[in-house]
Amino acid sequence: MVIVIVIVVILALVAMWLVGLYNRLVKLRNNRENAYANIDVQLKQRHDLIPQLVATAKGYAAHEKTVFEEVTKARAAAMSANTVNEKVLAENQLSSALAGMKIALEAYPQLQADKLFVKLQSEISDVENKLAAVRRFFNSATKELNNAVQTFPSNIIAGMFGFQKEPMIEIPEQDRQQYEKVPEISF
Repeated sequence: MVIVIVIVVILALVAMWLVGLYNRLVKLRNNRENAYANIDVQLKQRHDLIPQLVATAKGYAAHEKTVFEEVTKARAAAMSANTVNEKVLAENQLSSALAGMKIALEAYPQLQADKLFVKLQSEISDVENKLAAVRRFFNSATKELNNAVQTFPSNIIAGMFGFQKEPMIEIPEQDRQQYEKVPEISF
């Protein structure tokens, strides 16, 4: 009789431990989704500002049409992405297109002095700073989830219930060289 009680207690403890592991994975996944919801708020603001900035800049730099088309196309792709992973990819492409636009617009000093353009640039800069902060939080939440999904023994429960390693937001490989260059400052 004592052996049966000990076995039942051990099975109950193992079951509680497994439930605890599963619940931890669910909390980590929800934390990651919440972190991306915070990014979505900033992205909505970014997506609202981009057409204004593009329209203002187009008036000054009409022959830079392809740069503006890339930004517009990347914005549309970012807004139509459905899953978190699709959004991560699309937003990385939009960031790359915006960087290209910034480089192209540096050749227009009269545009740099336009009050509306300066205001829009300031607003986008503020949104980009906020995006950087929430992206860091998202990547931290993703890292925590990925660690739990890949480490023993929670990886067993993760595999059983379909949890998997999730991608982080990072600079696309093709843009890495551009971001690693030291900016040139000239007067």
